[in-house]
Amino acid sequence: MNVRERQAEIIRILMGRKNETVPRLAMELGVSKNTVYRDIDSLSLDYPIVTQQGNCGGVTLMDWRHPHKNLFSKEQQRVLTELLSVADKHQSEILLGLISAYGTKRPEGGETDK
Repeated sequence: MNVRERQAEIIRILMGRKNETVPRLAMELGVSKNTVYRDIDSLSLDYPIVTQQGNCGGVTLMDWRHPHKNLFSKEQQRVLTELLSVADKHQSEILLGLISAYGTKRPEGGETDK
């Protein structure tokens, strides 16, 4: 994994988990803590990353930063929402995940365990 791939993975992890510790990131990525710190320093130039030391500390990507939000047009989101009515459980979960990640709002009538 090169530097760009590793940094993209750090952002992906932080977007999914909201908060993670440097030691866990280092272990998961197979690099040293110092490498993770350097990556976070570099990423913080483009992303609102906050680090905090101590018991409840870690690395956090601020909640308001979702660069992939609003990628679906209203029409695309409407069609995906309509497909929920004919989708099986697995397909519904995937559709809901796509709408949640790339849409502007949560679809009406869609239920999920999340």
